Amino acid sequence: MELLNDFLNLTAPFFTFLGLCFFLPPFMFFKFLQSIFFTIFSENLYGKVVLITGASSGIGEQLAYEYASKGARLALTARRKNRLEEVADIAREVGSPNVITVHADVSKPDDCRRIVDETISHFGRLDHLVNNAGITKISMFENFEEITRTRSVMDTNFWGSVYTTRAALPYLRQSNGKIVVMSSSAAWLTAPRMSFYSASKAALLNFFETLRIELGADVHITIVTPGYTEFELAQGKYFSAEGELVVDQDDRDVQVGAFPVASVSSCAKEIVNGVCRKQRYVTEPSWFKVTYIWKVFCPELIEWGCRLLFTTTSEENALSKKSLDTTGDVHMHDPGSADQTHGNLFADGEYDLGPIEDDADTAEYIRWMVDAQQKNNSFMKRILRVLTCKFFQASTPGAGSGEHPRREKKPRRHKTPVSTEGRAKNMRYAGQLDNESTE
Repeated sequence: MELLNDFLNLTAPFFTFLGLCFFLPPFMFFKFLQSIFFTIFSENLYGKVVLITGASSGIGEQLAYEYASKGARLALTARRKNRLEEVADIAREVGSPNVITVHADVSKPDDCRRIVDETISHFGRLDHLVNNAGITKISMFENFEEITRTRSVMDTNFWGSVYTTRAALPYLRQSNGKIVVMSSSAAWLTAPRMSFYSASKAALLNFFETLRIELGADVHITIVTPGYTEFELAQGKYFSAEGELVVDQDDRDVQVGAFPVASVSSCAKEIVNGVCRKQRYVTEPSWFKVTYIWKVFCPELIEWGCRLLFTTTSEENALSKKSLDTTGDVHMHDPGSADQTHGNLFADGEYDLGPIEDDADTAEYIRWMVDAQQKNNSFMKRILRVLTCKFFQASTPGAGSGEHPRREKKPRRHKTPVSTEGRAKNMRYAGQLDNESTE
């Protein structure tokens, strides 16, 4: 056996490379033809029963709307009951003929069984299971004071999907249904401060790849690996090392930096389209796929880049945050998709603008939002500035203080609720500004 292993050690790399040279081109052509076929004959979702976990916000919420627009019947579950009911109401308006909500916590096995039981009791079948529920804890590993508090990440992100899948599997076999798994590009593109989150997503990826082999053609599995999208981490919301839910824009700047962030609506659209076309993997934004190639062939380079961008003795000096300061980009949240707390709409941004009450404040807010959006669209300019960040920091006055003159530091203020009337006023003034810009 040792002789055989020695022989394979010498010959396997060469024959693998040779085999790929001959096999890969026709295989990619076959995949291309297959994608065309499944695009033409994609699944009709009208009347299908879809169970979505973690449907109260983020990608889960947008998935509910996307499925609803295609006429699917929905079973939505999350821990925030009031918010879940709001999502259900909108899903009905969008086009879903039947929506039920189940208030539950997927980290509890009994709740997962109850979710599936109530779905089957109401609809009598299940066609799609979307395992979306997840949470994030952001901190350096050595900064976790109580390591046992991180169990909630694995309980929700991994075991929550496993429990729900186990309960739903018999019904999915009956309908030749589909399982959608919300993993993450963090499963392979690991970054500092996300050790437990990355571990939970990698566990999801490997578990459902194994399950795909076991189930064969009976149940199709689509694994979703999003890049930076407008979920709660990209908005600065996460669980701290102490186990508390916090909102911190500075930590968001360190962890995300100047990387472009995809909208949850576009991500949800790509996911549903990919599921209907029987895609095995969906990555949005799609350019994130190339990071996997770099990870396979140049793992040292990826590790060096992540260490350079995200790891310093001080988070204020992290290159990811400096790159954001250098570009002058401002992270902006659309008021229409802002965080919901106790029924209030908040205008979240790099700097809190406070209450938007009169016409002048509204106009200033809209202009600021448009300006921020224009800055976020200059992708190539931002990438070039990121690559030359140290040069900008060293050659610009005030660099030694850690602050960039182009980005004035403003004192933080508490979030101020914006009424629904104020939000409508925002949209009206946005329309007026658009009209003015086109004249």
